[in-house]
Amino acid sequence: MRRWFRAWICVALLPAAALAQPVPAPPEPPPALDLHEQVVRIAVTVRDLYGREEKREIPVTIFRPDGGGPYPLVIMNHGRAPADRRAAQGRARYEHLSRYLVNHGFVVMLPTRVGYGETYGDFDPEDAGSCQSPRVEPMSMAAVTQVLATLDHARRLPYVDAGRWLVMGQSVGGLTAVATVGSAPSGLIAGVNFAGGRGGNPQTQPGEPCNPGATARAWSRIAPNARAPMLWLYWRNDRYWGERYPQQWHAAWTEAGARAEFHQLPPSGDDGHNGLGADMDTWVPLFEKFARSLGLDVGHWPARPPADAMVRVDDVSRVPLGAGARAAGYEKFLQSKQPRAFAISPSGAWAWATGDWAIGRALGNCQSRRGEICRLYAIDDSVVWSR
Repeated sequence: MRRWFRAWICVALLPAAALAQPVPAPPEPPPALDLHEQVVRIAVTVRDLYGREEKREIPVTIFRPDGGGPYPLVIMNHGRAPADRRAAQGRARYEHLSRYLVNHGFVVMLPTRVGYGETYGDFDPEDAGSCQSPRVEPMSMAAVTQVLATLDHARRLPYVDAGRWLVMGQSVGGLTAVATVGSAPSGLIAGVNFAGGRGGNPQTQPGEPCNPGATARAWSRIAPNARAPMLWLYWRNDRYWGERYPQQWHAAWTEAGARAEFHQLPPSGDDGHNGLGADMDTWVPLFEKFARSLGLDVGHWPARPPADAMVRVDDVSRVPLGAGARAAGYEKFLQSKQPRAFAISPSGAWAWATGDWAIGRALGNCQSRRGEICRLYAIDDSVVWSR
């Protein structure tokens, strides 16, 4: 039975001048020392819809827990920006998601596929042709080939249990996750689709992707091959797909015999397409329940420590930092909106965050500065520092 399918990618039509002047790649971010961040380059051979075949090296970001493992693996896949911004996508990291997964005991590997970041240029294996006659079987093959090449590399790493792995992805990366599950590779235990799809243009046709029926038909064709269950997470105010088309795609997938738990979540910000990073407070509990159903031992991270009723949150003098750090950091934290969190390291590094998943982001921002394990000092209006 055929494993690959026809769909087409999410990309806006751009004027030639825009295509001729791509936005330059961003500078490399500082490594997340506490996550043992590493970048490797692996060779992949991919073919586009015109039959052109190229061998390229792609960067793969690796985050992993402390210790020797072996740990289960997550391969996370990025989305697809318009042509003039694909170089500016840079190296895929998804640091907040990766930090969350590493603290649950996963190794996370993120391939930056051919045609994005440092490999952006004259070869785009994810070009699917026109809206009227999309041809993305080559795109699907190229994307999943790179997932499986990443898996092959993971099999050589002593700290990875490649016999237990999950595939995840956002937007076109979510489409890649669905395609990977549809190809039924060995060792795959589940897939997670964050707002996956193709054909969206939020500027000119918000909520009305081009030819959405092609996605439904494509996913129904590969669904009989699928063996692993999936979790599908969409947001009602997704400006790429809208509310009804993800429901139709899910129906096509499951009615053809595949398994997927579907959630359409309340609106998130101005565009629910970004809910992966902007709405962790909502989707994390759903993922944890799904992971436990797979037999994966995941608990809530980070845990919220109990409040210390003996110390007031606005007593700046009690914060175990120097005067300069108190003024630069903690006093600004006190002026921020809730939800909020403030974290401190043993050597005096600090960070704070406000909004969605504030506790995890505060700890992560603090720990990544020096690779130390930080502790929470305050959450919202409570001091949680343990004496």
